Amino acid sequence: MTLSSHPSSPVRLGLIGSGWIGSFHAESIARRIPGATLEAVADPQPGAAERVAAPLGVDKTYLDTDELLADSRVDGVVIASPAFTHTDLVVAAARAGKAVFVEKPMALTLDDADRAISAASAAGVPLQVGFNRRFDPDFLAAKKLVDEERVGTPQLMRSLTRDPGLADPGAVKPWTVFLETLIHDFDTLNWFNDESEPVEVYAVADALVAPDFKDQGLLDTSSVTIRYDNGAIATAEASFSATYGYDVRGEVFGSRGMVTVGDVRTTSARYFGPDGNSAETTRVNVELFRQAYTDELAAFVEAVRAGAPDGPTGEDARRALSIALACIDSYRQNRPVQL
Repeated sequence: MTLSSHPSSPVRLGLIGSGWIGSFHAESIARRIPGATLEAVADPQPGAAERVAAPLGVDKTYLDTDELLADSRVDGVVIASPAFTHTDLVVAAARAGKAVFVEKPMALTLDDADRAISAASAAGVPLQVGFNRRFDPDFLAAKKLVDEERVGTPQLMRSLTRDPGLADPGAVKPWTVFLETLIHDFDTLNWFNDESEPVEVYAVADALVAPDFKDQGLLDTSSVTIRYDNGAIATAEASFSATYGYDVRGEVFGSRGMVTVGDVRTTSARYFGPDGNSAETTRVNVELFRQAYTDELAAFVEAVRAGAPDGPTGEDARRALSIALACIDSYRQNRPVQL
């Protein structure tokens, strides 16, 4: 029986992982999403779950994620732990009969992606992946114009992510630029051009922000070209050093027109003074995409009620991951690679 049989019942969610984005998701569940409650928080680091749970009035915390998954009061889980843990947690949650929301990347290999998808399918539970741009009002408006064929057949597409700084370059794991940053852009491009499949990838990357860390596997700057089977050519771009703010944009140019989306400014207000004109800019992801992060979890709550996914799926995550992995191959071989 799904929770849709009891529409007045709150959806009780468990959070796994209480770091930066996990803490934000915890606050969203507890304070910003009607019909949802934060039932429990799990984190293997002593005291970490309590630091997130206590201010939100949540008294149930676990060091062992298996204990959270065994909690009969938990209807679904939000997985916001480190990326290398995602697949095993998706599989364990699905086998425990819990609906699953997992932050990107859902997996780090295609075999693991298939394992996660299969586990959710076998268990009959919703599996939603955290590609939050699909819930941003501006990106949704752009997607609507594309779907209405206002831009015609996509010919040139662009998506970019520029983070405002690199606090600790030594802490950035190898291939992060593809697997954890640009994977958002790959999903966005796939979403904008969802009637077609990517067929070729060429990735160029370097450590331009912190070159001394390149021998440790750091790549902090990248440009990727993707060809789709409908002829569209897309570029995805990333930098870890946008000193002016957190900059995320997209563009679709087609046979009938063009749509652009994204603005680093916090508002349309501009200040004009003796040194010229200026505008305030966003500095962190949860500031730029605050509503999108909230709305993706609200969609997950409805998916838990209905027993069916209502957002980016495991298959969407696999599709973006296939591009990210092709980028690694392309970078290593210094040539385009086929998908």
